[in-house]
Amino acid sequence: MSGATPRLFWAREPRWYPMVTVAPYVLLVLLAGYTVAAEWGDSRAVVIDLVLCGVLAAWMVWMFTLHPDWRERPGVMVVFVAGVLVLMAVLILRAPWFGFFCIAGYAYTFAVLPWPWRLAGAAGVAVLAGTSQMHGVPKSTAFELTTYVLVVAINVIAICVAAWIFWNSDEHNKQRKLALAELGEANRRLEASLAENAELHDRLVAQAREAGMLDERQRMAREIHDTLAQGLTGIITQLQAAEHAADQPAGWRRHVEAATGLARESLSEARRSVHALRPEALEVARLGEALATVAERWSALQGVPVQVTTTGTPRPLSAEAEAALLRTAQEALANVAKHAGADRVGVTLSYLDEQVALDIRDNGRGFAPGAGGGFGLVGMRERAEALAGSLQIESEPGGTAISVSLPTGGNS
Repeated sequence: MSGATPRLFWAREPRWYPMVTVAPYVLLVLLAGYTVAAEWGDSRAVVIDLVLCGVLAAWMVWMFTLHPDWRERPGVMVVFVAGVLVLMAVLILRAPWFGFFCIAGYAYTFAVLPWPWRLAGAAGVAVLAGTSQMHGVPKSTAFELTTYVLVVAINVIAICVAAWIFWNSDEHNKQRKLALAELGEANRRLEASLAENAELHDRLVAQAREAGMLDERQRMAREIHDTLAQGLTGIITQLQAAEHAADQPAGWRRHVEAATGLARESLSEARRSVHALRPEALEVARLGEALATVAERWSALQGVPVQVTTTGTPRPLSAEAEAALLRTAQEALANVAKHAGADRVGVTLSYLDEQVALDIRDNGRGFAPGAGGGFGLVGMRERAEALAGSLQIESEPGGTAISVSLPTGGNS
């Protein structure tokens, strides 16, 4: 038999499909053969019963077998099952053994009728089955009639309960399949989301790695500038001074010793920068004292007096904040030595309520802040902004003031 399998109940299970496509015809042929054998002496009855069997077979062929697409149309299937029940009723009333065809009636009912039509169809087949079972029992008395009604009722109740159980199980299966389908879709979406998250994670890791490399390059550039570049500048200055004092042994020796000291100090600071260590001055003293030490060394080399002042209540800062302030002071002093031509410098470290400020002032020739600047000024600003701080520069002929402010709320 060709055609699409109905989506209703038994027909969805491949093992039950022959029950509605083959079994009814086999059963009808067997019952027709038995009818011929049982009614051999009554040719008229045999002909009538065989004609009725042929009509039933034609009805099944036309309504079910030849039009498989009709099986998906509930209204057509209700008419089909009703026709089967009417022809079954006529056959059972003529010959009780046609009650065995109720098997096919139940198969059709459960296979093609939707709920609640399935319940009505099953009840109708059960009435015919009970009638077939009580065919030879007289129904002339109240007891006999009651017995007939009781047998029919037992058939109807039993098959209706079975129909409800099958329907309820079928509904649960549908819901379970729907839930499994939804779960599968959710899993598919979850897998897609996980794959997308993994890809995003990889991109973020790559970006973080690139950002880390860039930050490290910038850190090394600042450290090299603040150690090697400044040290080499100081060494060159001292060596030039020694050359000018060649005819003065004491002065020559003093400048050479200063250059040698700068070289050792610069080498030590360079090594510490490579290992991302704190400046040496901060290892042995607090920030205010370290600033005073740096200023004293600078003043001794440059011959320019420096006044270092600390205001407010000193309190611990993060290592990054202390290093940034010390490096800013070193760079500012180096710029004073190279460009300002000043004869007086002041360094003030101020501990305020929510921030710490470092001010470096000189009375030199000044410069135009808006005209750009070297890497030193850029490094100062980068150090401050990396710690959520700010850098301000004020300069004019007669002096320059550099002020850096860092928050202390996250650094204390």
